[in-house]
Amino acid sequence: MIKAEWFYWLVGLSFLVMAAQMLTDRSNPKRYGTGAFWGLIGAGFVYSSWVVTKEAPAEPLGVAVLVMACLAGFGFTGRGTPRTTTPEERTASAARLGNKLFVPALTIPAVAMACAIGVKHLTIGGEPVLQEGSETILGLGIGAVAALVVGMVMLREKRIAVPVQAGRSMLEAMGWAMLLPQMLATLGAIFQVSGVGDQVGKLTTSVLPKDSLYLAIALYCVGMFAFTIIMGNAFAAFPVMTAAVGWPVLIGHFHGNPAAVLAVGMLAGFCGTLVTPMAANFNIVPAALLELKDQYGPIKAQLPTAGVLLGCNIVIMALFAF
Repeated sequence: MIKAEWFYWLVGLSFLVMAAQMLTDRSNPKRYGTGAFWGLIGAGFVYSSWVVTKEAPAEPLGVAVLVMACLAGFGFTGRGTPRTTTPEERTASAARLGNKLFVPALTIPAVAMACAIGVKHLTIGGEPVLQEGSETILGLGIGAVAALVVGMVMLREKRIAVPVQAGRSMLEAMGWAMLLPQMLATLGAIFQVSGVGDQVGKLTTSVLPKDSLYLAIALYCVGMFAFTIIMGNAFAAFPVMTAAVGWPVLIGHFHGNPAAVLAVGMLAGFCGTLVTPMAANFNIVPAALLELKDQYGPIKAQLPTAGVLLGCNIVIMALFAF
């Protein structure tokens, strides 16, 4: 059986290798902080395996997260100059391959779909080839490895150090913002456990007119939109607003279709993702990578679309969820 844990270890090993490269890169004036930041992430991917099986305490992971937050928050991370291909070499390869450059990228979803739909049913000696319940994650991991091989063959690159250095360059360019969605999703879970959703629910039900279905729908969708703007991630806002309004009011009281209510509610939250700088990996990092004059340009361009989509989601929920 191919286990999902193996790919978590592979991801952790990749981070550790890149962290070692960062530590030895003298072109980065903040190489020690940068290497420590990504090294802690890599070590966390490996160490967490023993935390899940209760063979190791979880506290070191919490300490690592706090240290990472300090490293990023106090500006101890930076960018170096990776030893990879030159701009001239990349331009020549792009001119030679043209649209074939999309093949490695398309390999990932193709392999992931094949694993999730076809390979998940294969067995050897009565045992499934892929770990049950993890077929999609495994497909994504296998697809990434396959895409790496396809890309190296297409580009006639025999040195594994080149794609590793290129990956490291992307890590340094995105920085801490790459981890923001995971951190904010965890924050949403913490809010839920601490009872924030229950308190918001009590507040909303106290001011919400009884048997006002459409007002409740608007409140849930706008609440998802607003909390996503504040928290930067719809996955973080989802447990709070669903515990407050979605489940007790729309599903429990008005008997809405759970799948439709929760799916459209999540889409309403995604509208908030379009207009918040807290979603740094979507809205701030691209502006930095493209060297836009206005770092909030993507948000300003997406604001009208977000408003229209939010209205559409409210109407869709009202029409199809009840």
